[in-house]
Amino acid sequence: MFSRRGVAPLLAALAIVCAACASSGSPASQPSAPSSARVSYPVHLQTTAGEVTIAHRPHRIVSLSATATQMLYAIGGGSQVVAVDKYSTYPASAPRTNLSGFQANIEAIASYRPDLVLNDADMGGLVRSLGALHVPVLILPAAKDLHETYAQIDELGKATDHRAGATETVSAMRSAIARIVASVPKPARPLRIYHELDPTYYSATSATFIGQIYKLFGLSNIADQAGLTKNSGYPQLSGEYVVSADPQLVVLADTVCCHQSAATVAGRPGWGQVDAVRHHLVLGVDDSLASEWGPRIVDFVTIVAREVKQAERVYSAAAP
Repeated sequence: MFSRRGVAPLLAALAIVCAACASSGSPASQPSAPSSARVSYPVHLQTTAGEVTIAHRPHRIVSLSATATQMLYAIGGGSQVVAVDKYSTYPASAPRTNLSGFQANIEAIASYRPDLVLNDADMGGLVRSLGALHVPVLILPAAKDLHETYAQIDELGKATDHRAGATETVSAMRSAIARIVASVPKPARPLRIYHELDPTYYSATSATFIGQIYKLFGLSNIADQAGLTKNSGYPQLSGEYVVSADPQLVVLADTVCCHQSAATVAGRPGWGQVDAVRHHLVLGVDDSLASEWGPRIVDFVTIVAREVKQAERVYSAAAP
């Protein structure tokens, strides 16, 4: 999933931002039991940045990724964390600092004497620089789908000696998402949805992580045609395009960064005629909740399910 790193083009990378709102009920908020299946070190992991060798059980982990932080705490590794980046606002108990995974300050990171560093990308030569200090870096990039999320949680469990916690977290996520999706009847005709990443109309197609979530509910993503045309999972649409596509559901993932709401959307030129606006089906969500691919995705799926059910009731009642 995704978040803003300050400029619209980076929305296509969709990774981690803004304030995270705490919610209770997701697997991330439930402490995992200590792992009984101990990991045998050294651990060798094959990653997108090459092989990572972790010589011993990490005791001083620095996380520069909000999603990785959530995963760590969900699987039971919170006590091993000594610092997290400034965007890791969930859980509230995480030792938040001014560190950034976008512009990594190697000296500042090294001051925490880490034996493992996590990030979602190898920004600024992070892997090479910390490698020179004999600090392993595990890169957990933005997941393309739920299967990649589950794989990352398992990988993190192996890296941190929490395999059982990782297995429990993945199992809980799978069960919860399956239950939520099953509770929403598939509409006879797919509802049209528009997901907004910022007020300049960057969106996400069905080929992205967030698009895959909507696909679970059988929704028709209005960004798909534009995304295919521009060969991008995150096309920049236009106000005219969105109005003409007439979405029946609108999800705003720019409520924190850009102060968008149902009211601001209704005030846009021509948007008063859009079905979602006319029927009060413009949903504002916390930017980070709709931007991260960790355990709290269950909370986002819950919100989407509730909105789809409401939309079905509204449009069924309005049908002739």
